[in-house]
Amino acid sequence: MPEQSISRGTLATRVAVTLALALPAVVLRLTGTHPAPVAGMIIFGAGVLAAAVLLMWAAETARRDISGALALALLALIAVLPEYAVDLYYAYRAGSKPEYTAYAAANMTGANRLLVGVGWALVVLAFTLGVRQRARRGEPVPDRRDVHLSVHHRIELGFLALAAVVAFIPALVGEIGWYMSIVLIAIYIAYIVRIARIGGDDVEQLVGVPAVLAELPTVPRRVATWGGFALGAVIVFVSAEPFAESLVEAGSSLGIDEFLLVQWLAPLASEAPELIVAVVFAWRLRDNDAIGALLSSKVNQWTLLVGTLPLAYKAGGGGWSLPLDSRQAEEVLLTAAQTVLGLAFLIDLYFRRWEAALLFCLFAVQFVLPDETARLWLSGVYLAIGFSVLIARYRDLGRAMAMVVIPRPHRG
Repeated sequence: MPEQSISRGTLATRVAVTLALALPAVVLRLTGTHPAPVAGMIIFGAGVLAAAVLLMWAAETARRDISGALALALLALIAVLPEYAVDLYYAYRAGSKPEYTAYAAANMTGANRLLVGVGWALVVLAFTLGVRQRARRGEPVPDRRDVHLSVHHRIELGFLALAAVVAFIPALVGEIGWYMSIVLIAIYIAYIVRIARIGGDDVEQLVGVPAVLAELPTVPRRVATWGGFALGAVIVFVSAEPFAESLVEAGSSLGIDEFLLVQWLAPLASEAPELIVAVVFAWRLRDNDAIGALLSSKVNQWTLLVGTLPLAYKAGGGGWSLPLDSRQAEEVLLTAAQTVLGLAFLIDLYFRRWEAALLFCLFAVQFVLPDETARLWLSGVYLAIGFSVLIARYRDLGRAMAMVVIPRPHRG
């Protein structure tokens, strides 16, 4: 049995545990029961987590039948649908309840900063530990010590650079306007079109549950894949709304800032499975798959997710532009600044240990100094370092932008 595989019995156990996590949420919704806020936050949060796990398993299994960079981009989008569901719900509710505008901004900025500040750093840590473990056992290890991206990922980096520039506009004008929807969704569509023209890297091996499902005969495998997508979508539909509402109510009952609870707990639940899979890939020394998947998720969240928020706000009864108060504008500014630094660190296709450590440390600083002045100063630090690195690596930035215009089918 391959190292990455598991037994059929373990597969059944993991599926059963995941469904058991979702069952209370489904039962409560079907019976119309409304639990206490904290209990609802836990129960429906478990439902969101279970949905994210099912969608991740289905997306990974689908890579057995669909290969290439386009498939990876689309599957990365599917894997973060729970995050979209929660955030778009907040934006939709903000159309009739203006106070929910803050929660839409909180969830979006928290998800993006968690992905870069924690997710990317965890990949480097897992890769480093994986290399050391194999070296101690006398097994072959890469002749490098840094996480490496394939050349075709310059397409993601180029489009992330475009989105990073555009994303400063909401912080400056105090709204995510309808024009932002047009531009950001157009960037995402252009990204999909561009990346469809290259083959990308085929995934050599899957891990865990998808590794077992991928070995099934074609028909059962595809039934399991699409069944996972369907079941995950249903659980997301059942859990997202009450989870979002429970977070707000739990914050009030516990005396915790609802903004912070929505900003960090909801993204942690919805994105945990993706982060875990990326860490496992890195531990297996598949660093390109690990950081590449998280980079693709960053692109779709910083373009499509942000771009659809005004549309959800309008559908909920609001105007065409999602307004931002001063705190929300600062959070968007801080997230955009972090994006610049993350882009700068990846632009040469290598992600070094000191770069990952710096991203994580700057992410952690915001919890020690959470006031307005600290957010502005931290944004300045991100931008100062980010632009300095980009200037030093301007040739790499040029290569990434060239791939946006004329993608080349290189393999790294």
